[in-house]
Amino acid sequence: MKICLGSDESGFELKEIIKAYLMEQELVPIEQLEDMGVQDLTPVDYPDIALKVAEAIANESFDRGILVCGTGIGMAIAANKVPGVRAAQVYDPYSAERARKSNNAQVITFGALTTGKSVAISLLRIWLESEFQEGRSTRKVEKINAIDKKYRKNPFEGPNLN
Repeated sequence: MKICLGSDESGFELKEIIKAYLMEQELVPIEQLEDMGVQDLTPVDYPDIALKVAEAIANESFDRGILVCGTGIGMAIAANKVPGVRAAQVYDPYSAERARKSNNAQVITFGALTTGKSVAISLLRIWLESEFQEGRSTRKVEKINAIDKKYRKNPFEGPNLN
């Protein structure tokens, strides 16, 4: 399984812990793990990192993506703007499991300011070990994909705010 990960400066420490865990536990070979930033505590806008990871997932260069910011919310929102990407912010074992089993989420997001390190590692492991269960969930994910395709062809222009 090829995994990419990224964070803003708020999520840097947790991202580094997650990366070390993945390598120490040999859950992913080093050549199949890519850190897409940040590499230090220099401030960066989280959508820039979310876009890198989400595009890598959308073009199938990677199987799964991990994003970390202060709350995990912004990263999930930004990643979900990329067509074909399903990103889920997880916060407990059930949400981590269902993100994969029910929603086939390829990207997981964490809030470094809201999720403890050991909890994040536990949730990551659950998510990595879970697979899409198909069955009744297939129809729902297909509907999500249909919405994605509809707006990819006919983008929502929204209100004119000028």
